[in-house]
Amino acid sequence: MAQITAALVKELRDKSGAGMMDCKKALGENNGDIEAAMDWLRQKGIAKAEKKSGRVAAEGLVAVASNGPAAVAVEVNSETDFVSRNEQFQKLVNGVVGVALENGGDYDATKDATYPGTSHSVEAEVTEAVGTIGENMTFRRSVGLSVPNGVVSTYIHNAAAPGLGKLAVLVALESDADADVLEALGKQLAMHVAATNPQSMTVEELSEEAVEREKAVLVEQARESGKPDNIIEKMIVGRMNKFYQEVVFVEQTFVIDGETKVKKVIENAAKDAGTDIKLAGYVRLELGEGIEKEEDDFAAEVAAMTS
Repeated sequence: MAQITAALVKELRDKSGAGMMDCKKALGENNGDIEAAMDWLRQKGIAKAEKKSGRVAAEGLVAVASNGPAAVAVEVNSETDFVSRNEQFQKLVNGVVGVALENGGDYDATKDATYPGTSHSVEAEVTEAVGTIGENMTFRRSVGLSVPNGVVSTYIHNAAAPGLGKLAVLVALESDADADVLEALGKQLAMHVAATNPQSMTVEELSEEAVEREKAVLVEQARESGKPDNIIEKMIVGRMNKFYQEVVFVEQTFVIDGETKVKKVIENAAKDAGTDIKLAGYVRLELGEGIEKEEDDFAAEVAAMTS
């Protein structure tokens, strides 16, 4: 009988997308013959990942995990929303976010770290899950925030389970204030970010490209009014301030009360707490953002089948 080496198992895994133990068994059943083992896996319906690896995975879950002064958010994608309700998939994502927290949200470190309860990496665990769950999956991204003193609050919108959902937000508050006070404020600010999706935290951090693009549009609109250049300049200043209030986190109107600017909300909270509170950063992770999804043309499919 041929020796079933780790390299042989890996080769079959890479080719079939099936789990490690399934590949080992397939090779054992076929005397180490890769092609015969591949056929065996196909016959058993196990070699599922080969055809699925090229499919668009834009569904799935985002997840958050925190330990007080640090928190992380990750995104693990699947092909269909149905899989996000699968307990095995949810367990996988929880495992990934736990490893991410241990690695400060660093994507590469998390991807290469050992997955809990196994001897292989997070990346390998996701690959193995493709074969067992039956859909293409990807560990797409991981981000983290931390403060030397204070809290990083988390919020999940459209939760599928605790800490898992479709939209994740982290808000970092640096302060000596009571942790419960900071957590409550941070949670409200995170809900605000979920609702408004600001482009930057401050005006200074807004990209120059976004500013220049908006100015160009406003100047063109103002010129169409026929007003002189000196009046147009004043109009642009006022309209840019309005733009900042729409897209900059601290300049936005707080969605919780609908009237106070976010920066004033933080100032008021600091006054009540008797100590400074600094907004140190935020992260908003929305499931599938930036992924080009395939649009199915059902009518065309039916027509093709009947032609």
